[in-house]
Amino acid sequence: MAKTTNITVKEVSVRTLKVNGTDYISITDIAKQKNPIEPKDVVKNWMRLKNTLEYLGLWEQLNNAAFKGVEFDPLLRDAGTNSFTMSPTRWVELTGAVGLITKNGAGGGTYAQRDIAFKFASWVSVEFELYLVKEFQRLKEEEQKQLGWSAKRELSKINYHIHTDAIKQNLVPLELTPQQITYVYANEADVLNVALFSVTAKQWRDANPDLKGNIRDYASINELICLSNMENINAVFINENMPQKERLVKLNKIAIQQMKVLQEVEKRKLLK
Repeated sequence: MAKTTNITVKEVSVRTLKVNGTDYISITDIAKQKNPIEPKDVVKNWMRLKNTLEYLGLWEQLNNAAFKGVEFDPLLRDAGTNSFTMSPTRWVELTGAVGLITKNGAGGGTYAQRDIAFKFASWVSVEFELYLVKEFQRLKEEEQKQLGWSAKRELSKINYHIHTDAIKQNLVPLELTPQQITYVYANEADVLNVALFSVTAKQWRDANPDLKGNIRDYASINELICLSNMENINAVFINENMPQKERLVKLNKIAIQQMKVLQEVEKRKLLK
């Protein structure tokens, strides 16, 4: 399912869309920089130009194996003449183009693959194009950070199962009630929480009553990496029948050491 995201460029809200992994930007929104009332006319005027058709055709030839080159040739020949007209919908219907997408209804308009959108933006305003590129790059960086955080969170969940299996095999006697078993798991989870965050889950909730989720949902990427490693290490300690108190001390030292290493790696990346 395509997801729309808004970015603000020079006080103009510009929608972006990701379809099958490809980024599209609303050129209807960009056109409002030139004509806020009838932005579609700006897009049509741009598409009448010969060099625009040349660019769109070349882009499709490089990126779209199903592009209809035979239908494109007469369009290119007539482009730029007084009688020539072109719209995004007609372009897609005639040539099978994928670089432009049209959406109907409220909030609809024309979206262009980002390279095409930047080309259009430079025609509308060179200054606007520069701000658009900068803001779009910032959006992509934020997405990458979120993807990285999500990946580390998923890794933490996988290692969580390794950790709980070690607890089940070594620390949960058969005679315990379900409530007592839950307490054992929670108690072991807090060993990691205290070793890394210096607080138990309850202490964190009491200190942050307005936040949803748990302490791990608000952890940094470095903390999640460290937590993932500690779950594996604690599973080994449990399998070796190491007392909880001794494990907590060792895990705390490991957490301090690993966080220092991760922070140093991050600093080196920032200095490059």
